[in-house]
Amino acid sequence: MSRAPGMRFFLPSLLLLLLLAAPAWAAGLPEGFCHVEEVVPGVVLDVRYFTSHNFLGDPVDGYEAPRVILTVQAARALAGVQATLARFGLGLKVFDGYRPQRAVDHFVRWAEDLSDTRMKAEFYPDVDKAHLFRDGYIAARSGHSRGSTVDLTIIDLGTGEALDMGTPFDFFGPPSWPESPAMSAQVRANRALLQGIMVSHGFRPLAEEWWHFTLENEPFPDTWFDFPVR
Repeated sequence: MSRAPGMRFFLPSLLLLLLLAAPAWAAGLPEGFCHVEEVVPGVVLDVRYFTSHNFLGDPVDGYEAPRVILTVQAARALAGVQATLARFGLGLKVFDGYRPQRAVDHFVRWAEDLSDTRMKAEFYPDVDKAHLFRDGYIAARSGHSRGSTVDLTIIDLGTGEALDMGTPFDFFGPPSWPESPAMSAQVRANRALLQGIMVSHGFRPLAEEWWHFTLENEPFPDTWFDFPVR
């Protein structure tokens, strides 16, 4: 049987395309999303919501694996941040990216249960839990659910230690504001470094959380997703 000219080249090329598409398909991610570690070489993940070490004190609904998901555009921008930091012996540790709506719903249920203050001493010592909605710490929707918002810090690649940012990730209160005057000069410099490099790669900061950044040109600005993190 004769073959059309070039057929022997076409089939391997098609197979290669299928293999390249396989990771996202196998992971069950919607089109336009990826796992951060597959796009950002050397990134360190510390997925607190998969564990009990968070302000709820329990694993959060929707986090079925200790992974971070972002839109492809946000992950590629983050890869640029990582490459820039690496020239100075620094890198990124990521706490959270895409957040399912069911996780946000879990936050809301927790905030409504005023009797549960197990983690108050570590995460909100000076904030009345009854005021979490009023003060904007908890809301029924989160920009994280659109897939292009990320929570992160900077680490020293030599030691693996995070730079001193003055407060833990997810600390509720004015000390977490990036420009808090209560912080030392070194802490403010570390926060300025993180903010400056993120902004230079297309992210915008949040005035109340030093760790929180959203891609300026996010691809799904009006869509809140609810697929699980796995």
